Amino acid sequence: MTLHDPAANQAGADRTFQVDLRGLVDLLSHHLYSSPRVYLRELLQNAVDALTARHTLEPAAPEGSFGIRLYADGSRVRVEDDGVGLTEADVHTFLATIGRSSKRAEKIAEQRADYIGQFGIGLLSCFLVADEIHVLSRSARTPDAPAVEWRGRGDGSYTVRTLPASARPRPGTTVTLSPRADAGEWTRPAEVHALARHFGSLLRHPVSFSDGGADGAGTPVNPEAAPWERTYPTPGARSRALAAYGEDVFGFAPLDTIELDLPAVGLKGIACVLPEAVPAGRRHGHRVHVKGMLLSEQAEEILPEWAFFVRCVVDAESLRPTASRESLYEDDTLAAVRDALAERLRAWIARAAASDPELLGRFLHAHHLAVKSLAVHDDEILRMLLPWLPFETTDGHCTLDEFARTHRTVLVTSSVEEFRQVAAIASAAGLGVVNGGYTYDRELVHRLPEIRPGAAVSDLDPATLTAHLDPVDRETELAAAAYLAQARDALAVFDCDVALRTFQPASAPALLVDSREARHERTRSQLAREQEGGVWGDILGALRQEAPRAQLILNQLNPLVRTAVAIGEPELARTSAEALYGQAALLSRRPLRPAESSLINRSFLDLLAHALRKDS
Repeated sequence: MTLHDPAANQAGADRTFQVDLRGLVDLLSHHLYSSPRVYLRELLQNAVDALTARHTLEPAAPEGSFGIRLYADGSRVRVEDDGVGLTEADVHTFLATIGRSSKRAEKIAEQRADYIGQFGIGLLSCFLVADEIHVLSRSARTPDAPAVEWRGRGDGSYTVRTLPASARPRPGTTVTLSPRADAGEWTRPAEVHALARHFGSLLRHPVSFSDGGADGAGTPVNPEAAPWERTYPTPGARSRALAAYGEDVFGFAPLDTIELDLPAVGLKGIACVLPEAVPAGRRHGHRVHVKGMLLSEQAEEILPEWAFFVRCVVDAESLRPTASRESLYEDDTLAAVRDALAERLRAWIARAAASDPELLGRFLHAHHLAVKSLAVHDDEILRMLLPWLPFETTDGHCTLDEFARTHRTVLVTSSVEEFRQVAAIASAAGLGVVNGGYTYDRELVHRLPEIRPGAAVSDLDPATLTAHLDPVDRETELAAAAYLAQARDALAVFDCDVALRTFQPASAPALLVDSREARHERTRSQLAREQEGGVWGDILGALRQEAPRAQLILNQLNPLVRTAVAIGEPELARTSAEALYGQAALLSRRPLRPAESSLINRSFLDLLAHALRKDS
């Protein structure tokens, strides 16, 4: 594109932009279209729009009397339609002009509200696979209209001429491409047929394909209407047909299919429920057709983020494509469609909960995380499904409703590691604890009283747990005082206190009671001490609170602990306390700090060396 017109030498004279068509085609191929294969979609789209205009012109014409025919023999690709055709003025307006004023564009858009796309740069996509485009057309608006030929070349030049009506006996348009050698993968007969089925399987006008064989007969590209448009003898037959279509499109047998019908925007289709769980937050692309033409296979924006348990295939009349016609334009219509489809998914869940417990059970087994994310923000789903959702508890995996029947107070942890620290001890003590460390779980557990009046829910804290551990008698406490003092001194570096209690199971020698928040607070306090006096130290000091200490609770019922507290040798007592701390930290399954890993290794080696010296 050049900004200088040599003929315009007069100062202040108007100049005209010149378009470098090769540069424009390169721009289309690298930035607008995802692949050269879209050339066939653009040709099909133009043909469909021409047929739509022909039916508007001749509304009494029998349905199916006008169609589209594709030919590909390896050296040519040809698309013929029985559409409204073009006059010579149309050719100059729509094929030889790139871009136009906004006023005229708006007028054209209003006239073409029933069409898939707009006249404009779509035909240029053919230059992605060919150096020349040949168009032969005859208008249906005038009975004796001549045929018009347009030849456009990749260097930006074109020719237009009128031909006798006999050059094209019937109204319509034929577009012929002579593919370049490097475009063979997109223009081979088998690929053209596959692309036609890919983009046009749901088109409402008949489309056929021929590879120029001896019989000359065309193979139907879209022999049947969309499965949701057909009639079936029974509801069961309809359900099976929709499921089979979903499996054919997506490659999995759906757990169930949900029919989608939004008359306000002319949308119909199905949502296929995935039979297996998907990672949280992973969004699948959905297959979206506009007026039968495939727009996108990766349209994430058609459904809300929480609906990652379904994949949809829909056909809509009123959704607006982007310029590339490979995704949807984000506007108020799309937002309303997204909300309406979300409501259809909620309604399906409600029906399953009310009338099909077996289906609901299979659905929740696979997609409980998706439902939990929905229940957090949707009170109706919360009321319906919270009693059914599985949670990890000290009674095993069960529903909150079942758990609340056996535990007057439901305790919930703030992290997975906290639950693992206390699960065995809490269960033996008769405490009912739910693992709140997974996404959404803690928030949902706290909403249990909304569904089950009278249920009590509170966060588990160390004081609650230690209050349920039995103290040892005073004589035992005094006998162990020296050992406990040495253990506290050895573990002071970890801000850890040591206590002696009795609890079940007796096989557990020690319990490390700590929380992620407490560790973070201790780390902040340590940084403040190290930065004392500086600006950073002042900031941390302002944030510093009394850092809660961890607790290593030794189990007097455990034989190993009873032996350890009787140790008289100070160094061995310190080593045994360090080993008990390390074992309890490992059982908590939380990430170990470098100092803790070093302590575990050192205490193991020291105990091993002591055992070897004793034996020798």
